[in-house]
Amino acid sequence: MSGRFVRDSKYRNLYPEDPPRKDQCYDNVRVSENHWDSNLLKVNPKYLSVNWQAGGGGAFAVVPLSERGKLPERIPLFRGHTAVVLDTDWNPFNDELIASSSDDGTVLLWRVPDNFTLRPEVDADDIQDIAPVGKLSGHPKKIGHVVFNPAAENILATASGDFTVKVWDIEAGAPKLTLNVGDAIYSESWSANGSLLVTTSRDKKVRVWDVRQERPAQETQGHTGAKNSRAVWLGELDRVATTGFSRMSDRQLALWDIRAPHEPINGFKSLDSISGVCMPFWDDGTKCLYLAGKGDGNIRYFELDNDKFEYISEYKSADPQRGVAFMPKRGVNAHRNEVARAYKTVNDRTIQPVPFIVPRRAETFQDDIYPPATGLTPAMGPSEWLSGKEAIPPKVSMASLYNGEGLKEVTGVQDRPTSSLGMPEPKAEPAPKPAEPKKAPEPEPTPVVRPAPSMKEQGASMAAMVNKFADDEDAEPVTEDSSFDEVSKPAERPTQPASPVKSSPWHRKEESLSQPAPKPSAPQAPPSAPAAFNDAFSNSAELAADALHAQIEALTNLIEKQNSDIKEQEGETQKLIEFLTEEVQNQKRQIESLTAEIDSLKTKQEEQIRSLNEKIESLKASMS
Repeated sequence: MSGRFVRDSKYRNLYPEDPPRKDQCYDNVRVSENHWDSNLLKVNPKYLSVNWQAGGGGAFAVVPLSERGKLPERIPLFRGHTAVVLDTDWNPFNDELIASSSDDGTVLLWRVPDNFTLRPEVDADDIQDIAPVGKLSGHPKKIGHVVFNPAAENILATASGDFTVKVWDIEAGAPKLTLNVGDAIYSESWSANGSLLVTTSRDKKVRVWDVRQERPAQETQGHTGAKNSRAVWLGELDRVATTGFSRMSDRQLALWDIRAPHEPINGFKSLDSISGVCMPFWDDGTKCLYLAGKGDGNIRYFELDNDKFEYISEYKSADPQRGVAFMPKRGVNAHRNEVARAYKTVNDRTIQPVPFIVPRRAETFQDDIYPPATGLTPAMGPSEWLSGKEAIPPKVSMASLYNGEGLKEVTGVQDRPTSSLGMPEPKAEPAPKPAEPKKAPEPEPTPVVRPAPSMKEQGASMAAMVNKFADDEDAEPVTEDSSFDEVSKPAERPTQPASPVKSSPWHRKEESLSQPAPKPSAPQAPPSAPAAFNDAFSNSAELAADALHAQIEALTNLIEKQNSDIKEQEGETQKLIEFLTEEVQNQKRQIESLTAEIDSLKTKQEEQIRSLNEKIESLKASMS
């Protein structure tokens, strides 16, 4: 083919798997019927938390991910609130710790017991509920959202009906900071280094808070619709995505530069006219944004490319969802090339996993789609964070998880000051490209001494040489400048030890992650010229085959989508025809009924006239 007609991206063919069998889901759950706008579910690599429909106060359930299938009628619940549970959040640095918020105005802290199971070997009447290990009191009204800081240990943000966000040090058990939002708070989301917090509220404002200064660093007009809006921070980027509604109640998506948030980048993007709130989820590894609609069964997903959300595809389901959660990257199954996994409620009785897969034929670890992910080591303790430190937690190698070696750190704590605060606003120029996260393994844009090229790089280089003399009609050119091209795995650096932090009754580390990373092996000598040429020629053929396969698959997907759209339109047309036919028949039946009623009235009147005439005749006869 002479031209490239699809966007250059490793994730353009990302697809969701078909719904799993019922025995692979979590059945017989009782999702809370409370209509507060939260996600209802939260997940980590071990457990799934569910806001539970229970009497006698509030409760939520913790479901071990390994216990699939139908749940027992009686299970141990996490019970302690005096009113319904509105939100939960897992501690990002300990998979056994979770916080819950409630309509009773309190936050409770919980530890999942060792060897926890929903099927204990005791009678159902003897099953014991789990009690909390800590309590945070300070809000006079309900607490609708609770979110742990992604960089600092034991720092928790809570959004309340008293129109404030409180930031807690759960070791001290007391609020340290208070943000006065001034109206009902719809959502909150932390920046990756834990220094900033974005909120959306009923006054239609999007605010970026300098949390430790207890003031908004930026404030702007958000979505103008009357319904709820949501915000999510885009990982380590200086970008925020929001979902909301227009004045005409159309669902919208917007991308904001926190350095100049007066208007969204490229304006508000209209999605559809469905009335359900869009729940946004960001995957920092793939730079993909997932939007799950409340009340419909669909999850659409986009890739952020040059400050623009490029639509990829959509998971469609006839089963509506009220709650959705996404697995942290360290919990996905890299053996199946799974880059994301969602959990959605189905009819408030079932929780269904939805894996998102990058199609690859190779059966080895695909390092180009699995950059290092956040692990279990915090970047700082609560006292360091409160004193003003800004840093990003160490990253772990996804290859070590793939090989069954556990979590191995490949970077130390990375200092990341928030450069956007106090900076002058950029001039009216094209939107700047978002600043990429500072990752130790990646080469810097400035001239540095690069590691020796790997065998894969040498092969790709030789493939490029061969392509100069090959037919360009069969293979796509190798574009070395593409942000999506595969790069060699750089040398790993020794791990920097995490800062010491205090322990608390509800805090316990699972394992130590401070082992130094292995030293890089010496580069291998390049192959001989004939072998290199043969390898390059083979690689070129494989590249051409892969490109042709991807294009055929893209065309197939496009045709399937068009056929699906045509079938949907035919179905809608048929439904409209049936509806109109039924309306005509109903009107015909009404006319017939009215006609019969008129005839009946006429008959009754005739009988009454005949009876009166007979009476008159009888009276005349008697008078004569």
